[in-house]
Amino acid sequence: MNIVVLDGHTINPGDLDWTPLQEIGHCDIFDRTEVQYILPRSAGADIVLTNKTPLAMETIRALPSLRYIGVFATGYDIIDVQAAAARKIPVTNVPAYGTDSVSQLVFAHLLHFAQNVGGHAEGVRSGRWSASNDFCYWETPLVELAGKTMGILGFGRIGRRTATLAKSFGMKVLYCDPSPAPDDAVTGGEHVSLEELFESSDVVSLHCPLTDATRNIVNRQRIASMKPTAYLINTSRGPLVDEQALAEALNSGIIAGAGLDVLSEEPPSATNPLLKEPRCFITPHVGWATRDARERLLHGVVENIRAFLEGRPQNVVNGVV
Repeated sequence: MNIVVLDGHTINPGDLDWTPLQEIGHCDIFDRTEVQYILPRSAGADIVLTNKTPLAMETIRALPSLRYIGVFATGYDIIDVQAAAARKIPVTNVPAYGTDSVSQLVFAHLLHFAQNVGGHAEGVRSGRWSASNDFCYWETPLVELAGKTMGILGFGRIGRRTATLAKSFGMKVLYCDPSPAPDDAVTGGEHVSLEELFESSDVVSLHCPLTDATRNIVNRQRIASMKPTAYLINTSRGPLVDEQALAEALNSGIIAGAGLDVLSEEPPSATNPLLKEPRCFITPHVGWATRDARERLLHGVVENIRAFLEGRPQNVVNGVV
């Protein structure tokens, strides 16, 4: 069994153990793979594993030994799943490894806006507290989350965990999803329209997949409908947001701020209008990347392969069983 990992560095920069994967078969593990090397590195592979390295139709068709594709992620838009299905090659993902870590980052961004811990700590370090005439000072508004409204767009695993955290802070939860939860009393949220979500929320947090219907779902019109004191948080997919419209809205004070862990292009172009916007705080797509989450992810990929080899494929996203 020949296994090729095309981009293993982000999954395992050295703090995890590849042994469980290597026990399945011979492994060629590459830190990164540029497009021109995908085909030569994958030649002869029975199993190809990828995180963000794309597997296009032409590549899949050119790999006669290929039997299985595994994604080190929940999203799988980098794979031509139809081309894989045409060759009866299952494509699998790991759906639940990052729920806690990603929802935690939502509140890292939100608490940054509420308390500005880093900014105030830097002010103390630079001597501004020592020079103060009063026993305390604050340079940005301090916001109490209790009583505020969290609006969640997309109510899957991460959206629901975010709702649980919001409720623990005493927040009211609104959510919008094509499939409303059967019991709002259990989830702690109220299902509302997309329009009401943006108009009524003090925080809008995005947790939906990227599809033709959701691309640029946060556009100029929806941003304009938000409260001027509201925050937008995106830990889901960058292209959900019209970045130019968001930059203009932040620059003109239409909303109070944005916390983003994803952008439409990653790594971003230096010309991305959000990079220099002082009301926008961007983390480099790290919501999924705690060691605990990455360890679960590696374990999930290994278990998916074992299930496939035992004739009971699981987490198949392209219908090949």
